[in-house]
Amino acid sequence: MHPITRRQTLGDLLRRTAQRLPHKLAVRCGDTRWTYAEFDTLVTRLAAGLTQRGIAYGDRVAVLARNSHGFAALRFALARLGAVLVPINFMLKADEVAYILRHAGAKTLATDSGLAELARAAAALDTQVEDFIWLPSEAPSTAVPGMAGFDELAACTAPLPDTPLQSTDLLQIVYTSGTESSPKGAMLTHDAVLWQYVSCCINAEVAEHDVALHALPLYHCAQLDVFFGPAIYIGSENHITATPTPDKLLPLMQERGITSFFAPPTVWIALLRSPLFDQTDLSKLAKGYYGASIMPVEVMKEIARRLPHLRLWNLYGQTEIAPLATMLGPDDQLRKPGSAGRAVINVETRVVDDAMRDVAVGEVGEIVHRSPHLMLGYFHDDERTAAAFSGDWFHSGDLGTIDDEGYITVVDRKKDMIKSGGENVASREVEEMIYRLPQVSEVAVIGLPDAKWVEAVTAVVVLKAGQELTEAALIAHCTQQMAAFKAPKRVIFTDALPKNPSGKLLKRQLREAYR
Repeated sequence: MHPITRRQTLGDLLRRTAQRLPHKLAVRCGDTRWTYAEFDTLVTRLAAGLTQRGIAYGDRVAVLARNSHGFAALRFALARLGAVLVPINFMLKADEVAYILRHAGAKTLATDSGLAELARAAAALDTQVEDFIWLPSEAPSTAVPGMAGFDELAACTAPLPDTPLQSTDLLQIVYTSGTESSPKGAMLTHDAVLWQYVSCCINAEVAEHDVALHALPLYHCAQLDVFFGPAIYIGSENHITATPTPDKLLPLMQERGITSFFAPPTVWIALLRSPLFDQTDLSKLAKGYYGASIMPVEVMKEIARRLPHLRLWNLYGQTEIAPLATMLGPDDQLRKPGSAGRAVINVETRVVDDAMRDVAVGEVGEIVHRSPHLMLGYFHDDERTAAAFSGDWFHSGDLGTIDDEGYITVVDRKKDMIKSGGENVASREVEEMIYRLPQVSEVAVIGLPDAKWVEAVTAVVVLKAGQELTEAALIAHCTQQMAAFKAPKRVIFTDALPKNPSGKLLKRQLREAYR
């Protein structure tokens, strides 16, 4: 039997949904509407146009763009070609974007009008980028001169090349900050992502009748592959916006009859605090999802009180597992507050000690996984790949406990990762930036509970004798040199940092002291 007859890739997935539900609305973004049949046809034509542009099987294509129908179409067109998607956080600075472009070896960069200046500035910093693709935005926009236009590419009717694409081929490289200063590129295959889609459809109850709103950035694996991808797989109706603010989201939810919505706790909190909230008809909103950080219990109680018909899911994982690993369902939100739940259907999860032995109930250990969702490894980084898979389990880097029912609670991050506003922030990267200030003797960057950010990046600083530095000056220094979400939201000046007898910094003591 020829392998193509039993193939299942992301491109095949869309075609099969289009055959089942050709006339159903697949994507709506701004003034653009596509049925599944129209979406599938456009994706094929866009893939053909990309081929004419010189993009071929295995090529890495970076995308630096806000949410749009163009982003959604490009994602599936690259998959249909066998090219590799490299999504990039649009909040990064030019040199941070350039690092990813260089490391991934991307020769093509897709962007939109609002980010074209950043894209060109980054590409000019000793990268291999030779070609730009312009993507349309949610609001009407004009193609950028000198870039290949989306509409022109999507009008191509040439046949696609006969590519020997397999389910085990590379689909995307998603860069994650980790705790080191250099990001790591998690290599995910078609089958890893699709096995994860199955887990999402079953455990998160993604369903054909959903009317889903996709508002968080599509460059992030949570919105792209826990919600948008599974929704296309199952045949949901999908609404895309690039503006995840209460003034945009609440009217859109009412107007479109949204039934399913994902956001980190910070966005849910912003919705609750909006004066529009009580004026908005949210009676159709049946499914709510959150992740990236724990929902404060008081906020969860408020949601239950103000949206009594809403069922909530907490989804936990990381980029390397495509990204869903465990889930806390609607029936357990108040019974197991703060828990990340139990492993989803295609994941096996343990909490272990340093010798890879299961810890006792209530004891702290590292969360490790086995799953077909998992990445192949880190792109061009054998050393960190080997460390991540030591002992034949994937090491999440998160510390947690497990209870007598198998529910996991994340209690710390093994390498001091901070999750602020749904974004990963590596404490070491921020510390290195602060150490560039000549007045600083020592610094420890930690995450502290925060009403808006859930976890606020906080710098605890010891100054050199006789030196002066203000909080505003330190924050401004960081904001000018790195993405704003990484910069400290608060600075605490102190005389000394707590350490153990061997000189190891005790960040847990700092978190407890300033909580």
